[in-house]
Amino acid sequence: MIKNFLLIIILLASFSFGMGQDVRHFPTFAEFEPMLEASQGDTLLVFNFWATWCRPCVKELPYFAKADSAFKSQKVKVILVSIDDPKLIDTRVKPFIERRKITQEVVVMTDHKQNDWIPKVDESWSGAIPATLVVEPSKKLRAFKEQSFTYDELSKWIEELIAERDK
Repeated sequence: MIKNFLLIIILLASFSFGMGQDVRHFPTFAEFEPMLEASQGDTLLVFNFWATWCRPCVKELPYFAKADSAFKSQKVKVILVSIDDPKLIDTRVKPFIERRKITQEVVVMTDHKQNDWIPKVDESWSGAIPATLVVEPSKKLRAFKEQSFTYDELSKWIEELIAERDK
């Protein structure tokens, strides 16, 4: 009886603490880069580069969540790319995602050779965050902005890119 009770408690604890979303970790840009080129039909992929320690990044995360929902029927997908330290994935990034109830796909890219991979994302990128890259690989559509967004600014930009994609 006690064994069964302990087993139920362990299962419930595992279930309640394991409900957070899966966060994929890419230790190198070479492992992450195929995501930028992977066509998902004519879906616009919105990659927002951010970190938990970046106040402007954190402030705009709800706008990306809202855009992900608002533009889902227009084939837009937001992917949040954390550049937090790899040692902080379990202790900071995952709890942050759970506390804020983030449902968008989150990946952590921790390649410390920023000078090599930043220009591969976009040649104009200084490396500052937040930064956002929008791609639609099959139509060779690529747009980049190194800035913070309000929801109105973000949705206007996405609408312009949807129009460009649908030409």
